[in-house]
Amino acid sequence: MKKKTGIVKDERYLRHGSYLLNPETPSRLKEVYDLLDSPEFRDKFLLLPPRYANVEDLMLVHSKNYIDMVAATRGQRLTVLDPDTHATEESYDTALLAVGGCLSALEAVIEGKVDNAFALIRPPGHHADRNHSAGFCIFNNIAITAAYALRQLGLKRILIVDWDLHHGDGTQNIFYRTSAVLYFSIHQYPAYPGSGWLTEIGEGEGRYYTVNVPLKAFADNATYVMVFRRLLQPIARAYRPDIILVSAGFDIYQHDPLGDMQVTPLGFATLTRLVMDAADECCAGKLLLILEGGYDTHGLRNSVGAVLKELSGETHVSEDDIHRLEYEAEQQRDRIIPQVIAQIKEKWPVC
Repeated sequence: MKKKTGIVKDERYLRHGSYLLNPETPSRLKEVYDLLDSPEFRDKFLLLPPRYANVEDLMLVHSKNYIDMVAATRGQRLTVLDPDTHATEESYDTALLAVGGCLSALEAVIEGKVDNAFALIRPPGHHADRNHSAGFCIFNNIAITAAYALRQLGLKRILIVDWDLHHGDGTQNIFYRTSAVLYFSIHQYPAYPGSGWLTEIGEGEGRYYTVNVPLKAFADNATYVMVFRRLLQPIARAYRPDIILVSAGFDIYQHDPLGDMQVTPLGFATLTRLVMDAADECCAGKLLLILEGGYDTHGLRNSVGAVLKELSGETHVSEDDIHRLEYEAEQQRDRIIPQVIAQIKEKWPVC
């Protein structure tokens, strides 16, 4: 079935860090934007104009002192925020636009202007914590989006799915003690930032509302599909979120220079289909993807293209395809799924 898919796309996202020797370069997004301008994709999506987030939006997640520190980098040629994250002259404004682009997409989904959306923005966000940047991330785009949905739009329950290669430690920390956001992360372990072990399940009111699936290197399409089918989908059915947000990292692509995973464009399409199925069942299809990592520009281009086709209903991964991948995963006998189940079965109907 055809879906109306919105995208956030703006050339101003290319202005951050244009001369840094850093994997998170403007060329990542330029490659994706070139794809969107190709005959295959041109005019197939609703363009959602981003706005600049304001300080009040940022303060839903970040401290005022941290925001002021980043704001002070405006106009400075180079500011080192942490060993991995740098700001250039327009980084602060670009980061505000990244957050604002996500909020514009969120409102479009909630208001029914689009069925789903993909915010193709930078800099990424899921490592940024309340008081500091980390891992190329300045402001936590997806955490601010979730907090805005709860406090400004009146939503009650939000599911964040993070399939980036790296664990989203910032997002986890921000929502670790609440049940209003369920954070589900599948990531390579051990890898940067070193967090995300399966025993990290939340605290207090948030106990069991953090689910970590730490995978060994070289996990492939089949492993990811098995995790989504056996863990993510039954948890989503039980939680009944009002919307699903995805930290869509493409560094699990099989040739990404920063990771060791083996996911292909078909794998990304399949993960998208499984998340869409969960959204259709739980929240009338309300789904927003937000770009995180992905540092092989060719792989990023092809994988984002596969995701967009699935979002818009141009392709549909079949149940036969999914069953085939599940069968492959069963042959691999990865023990991580039973270990995760042991941590969360008291709360969630997983088996």
